[in-house]
Amino acid sequence: MAKLIYATNMSLDGYIEDKDGAFDFGPRDAEVFQCHTELLQSAGTFLYGRRLYESMAVWETDATLAAQSDALADFATAWQAADKIVFSTTLTAASTANTRVERHFDHPAVRELKATASGDITIGGAHLAAQAITAGLVDECQLFVWPTTIGGGKPALPTDSRTDLELLDERRFGNGVVLLRYRTRGR
Repeated sequence: MAKLIYATNMSLDGYIEDKDGAFDFGPRDAEVFQCHTELLQSAGTFLYGRRLYESMAVWETDATLAAQSDALADFATAWQAADKIVFSTTLTAASTANTRVERHFDHPAVRELKATASGDITIGGAHLAAQAITAGLVDECQLFVWPTTIGGGKPALPTDSRTDLELLDERRFGNGVVLLRYRTRGR
């Protein structure tokens, strides 16, 4: 059975974006970026909310990104290779290949996907991930905690339910980012 992995960048005080919707926690870091690329390479399917999908689609729709460096090319290749499912009530069509749009997050369908997928599945977008966490579908959280506080915005984790976690690993990067890997208890 595939694991469903929630991976996100977040501020030290627990937000993925500030009150204005920005998520610019710091300058791009090669070591952190490589870690994100490795996660993408290990997954066969990405589950996205509309906003995150639209921001990530540039890895396929803007060829100039991949042309800038080998690291960016590796990320673009990994992103393009995976199947993508976008959950949106407003998006009418996907702008990228290997992508389908679903109108609502269907828990039984995601359970079936986990049971039949040949590779791990990542989920992104705080609202979508919160639904999956609350439904008990997320097996692992990979939280890239940036050394900044922003005082409010969109929370990285559900604020209306409890989820017990078990620390699997931690990794400190040179720029002060800490990756915390947790397994949801009972998984």
